[in-house]
Amino acid sequence: MRPGGPPAKSVGRTEGKSVFNGTIGVRHIVDWAQTQGRVSVLEHPMSPRALAAPLHRHHNEDEYSWVIDGRVGALLGDEVLYGGSGDFIFKPRGQWHTFWNAGDEPARILEIISPAGFEQFFDELSDLGGIDKISTETLDELCARYELEMDVDSVPELCRRFDLKFPGEPIDDEPWGLKSLHTQAKSVGLDEFE
Repeated sequence: MRPGGPPAKSVGRTEGKSVFNGTIGVRHIVDWAQTQGRVSVLEHPMSPRALAAPLHRHHNEDEYSWVIDGRVGALLGDEVLYGGSGDFIFKPRGQWHTFWNAGDEPARILEIISPAGFEQFFDELSDLGGIDKISTETLDELCARYELEMDVDSVPELCRRFDLKFPGEPIDDEPWGLKSLHTQAKSVGLDEFE
């Protein structure tokens, strides 16, 4: 650790708090406390054809999405972009945008948010039951706290235009890939797997 800075950290592929916000998964890799508020890093597993969120815009944060697996679509203003494994999508603050799994298989992105802090929105949303379960008033209050504008009325048109589902479905009931590892371990006779 450098003087006055955060300690170095290694996060394994199944480590970090994971929640489901009603549309996509959210796995916390690095948060605001670990970077002194500079950046947060999340992983978003997405079920096939899942719309991640209604059209929205952040007043404080830039978002950088690196596609790990699958094919991801994004609407940035009027521009539609697609990215596959290894591609990078930049969503600047102040820009109306949304994104989705554009394929018929699960997809994953690494989401980098700067400055950090917005990752807490996902925890609060999950604690409230997810975007598909909370009242409009509660969602409006949550968005206001994070200086986020959200156009919930955009969902039907986005789903129709891009052949999407909203809400999405959890990929696994555990962190990304862990459930399939348990299944594989049991198939070769291992009863306990951690």
